[in-house]
Amino acid sequence: MKDFEKKMQPPRGLEPEIWFTESYRKHEGHPMMTLLAIYKGNYYRFVLAVIFFFIKHACVWVLPIVTANIINDITISNPNLLRNLCFYTILMIVLISINVPMNYLYTDYKSQATRYVETGLRKALIKKLQVLTISYHVGTQSGRLQSKIMRDVEAVETLSTQMFLGILNIALNIIVAMVVTVSKSFIVFLFFLVTTPIAAFTLVSFRNIMKKRNADFRKEMEETSAKVMEMVELIPVTRAHALEDEEISRMSGQLLTVAERGYRLDLIQALFGSVGWAIFQIFQVICLAFTGYLAFKRAIMVGDIALYQNYFTTIVNQVSAIITLVPTIAKGIESVNSIGEVLLSEDVEHNEGKKEISDVRGEFEFKNVTFNYPEKDSRVLRGLNLHVNPGETLALVGESGAGKTTIINLADGFYLAGGGEVLLDGVDMKAIDLRTYRKHLAVVPQTSILFSGSIRDNIIYGCDDVSEEKLNEVIEAANLKSLIDKLPEGLDTNVGEHGGRLSGGQRQRVAIARALIRNPKVIILDEATSALDSISERLIQEAIDNLTKNRTTFVVAHRLSTIKNADKIAVINNGRCTEYGTYDELMELKGEFYRLKKIQS
Repeated sequence: MKDFEKKMQPPRGLEPEIWFTESYRKHEGHPMMTLLAIYKGNYYRFVLAVIFFFIKHACVWVLPIVTANIINDITISNPNLLRNLCFYTILMIVLISINVPMNYLYTDYKSQATRYVETGLRKALIKKLQVLTISYHVGTQSGRLQSKIMRDVEAVETLSTQMFLGILNIALNIIVAMVVTVSKSFIVFLFFLVTTPIAAFTLVSFRNIMKKRNADFRKEMEETSAKVMEMVELIPVTRAHALEDEEISRMSGQLLTVAERGYRLDLIQALFGSVGWAIFQIFQVICLAFTGYLAFKRAIMVGDIALYQNYFTTIVNQVSAIITLVPTIAKGIESVNSIGEVLLSEDVEHNEGKKEISDVRGEFEFKNVTFNYPEKDSRVLRGLNLHVNPGETLALVGESGAGKTTIINLADGFYLAGGGEVLLDGVDMKAIDLRTYRKHLAVVPQTSILFSGSIRDNIIYGCDDVSEEKLNEVIEAANLKSLIDKLPEGLDTNVGEHGGRLSGGQRQRVAIARALIRNPKVIILDEATSALDSISERLIQEAIDNLTKNRTTFVVAHRLSTIKNADKIAVINNGRCTEYGTYDELMELKGEFYRLKKIQS
């Protein structure tokens, strides 16, 4: 593994993801220039690969000459025929034998270069996804992003191989064939040249339509990937409501659209290939007749017919290979553009150059804050004013769409205020490096997000230096001990995909333990006890009480009974704070909070 890492060193000491992003930005709109740029530092590997390819293919290029010479020796009854046969036999055996080590070296250097870029591009995409804003992720289907990371990068790797090695190898084959031909017969060489403009015309005539069909197919594949992921996540809902047939029908329509796009692409590719093949086969027959006529006229020797036929076949095959490569190249170029959509996105959370904070007291002040989401015209917050003291628990209540979730999105820095100020410890959050702030933040969402792995892995995520003593304290505080004691593998029990092997309440307690292990100064609880049974709610409420001690806490809750102990309650209505106070104060006020509480009673 370490030896392989040494081979994968980036050019100029830059991190691959930085280098690739720079290359995309510098050559935006020029996919082939971008492709050349991202391989900088690896060109020598391609040069060595071509050299080894040349050596390993020597037997293929020499065999037609040997064949022609043997036929000519037999035809003219050369007295040295036996000696020549021995020489040619030994020569061919040697050339064939060195093919094996040369092919290994060719593959070694080619793979080093292409795998370096393949890995680097995926790293670059992953790094960019980590800094893109939450609004970008909300507006982009995860299936599309997955397709870019896996399918498009693979297509770029294939394009690289074809561009840097496939085409160079094709050029070598053609050059060797042409050089040998012109040294033997200039007339035959001129005949060979006739095929070149025909090949070029065939390539150009299909280029634009191939590009469009590949773009259509790529976009439809991304759409399908996104819908497949949605379908998998919805299976429990689909099964619960007996909607299997409807889901099958919905997906069948999408799959049919993909098939139709693929069908159209296949047809144009097939037509493209077959037209080129037919043209060159006709010329190959003409070549046979032409060289046969020259031999009949004693302009060339009989054995040279085999030589020219072999080399003409080589040229035909290589030009046909170029034609065959065009769909792959078109697909690869489209994938280069597709990856660029992410790497060149400007929808990034900018933290560089902003104030870094090493400690957080947890005082928040919302001063006349207004906000609207980019994709919506109407304002969600309209002059919101709130103050939260350090260590205080603020509960946000109100009807759906009132702006509660937007407030916590401003509190954790996922979004920045459109107007007014959100101050953290007296500093405008727009001026803070939010990455340093979030080291003191913990979020427990309504739906716990767990990854495939053990309970231990999920709890200590991002905190690798946690002692067993600290871990046990957190498990106790999160009311997880009784659960873990019952499991045969204890803390090392695998939770399954998305924590599917645990109940909703158990997942939520693991999420609370994950928050506790970070020892945060600010906590955001987004309806953490919603949709749970009374026993699970009690266990989680106890865990939350342990979590929120002496920590500034924002709580979004629909169950008003769960926020009796909150220091302050803010009633949010139409983007404003319409009531503010303790539970008892708001009940005595007999206003909007009182009405909401009575509805739930």
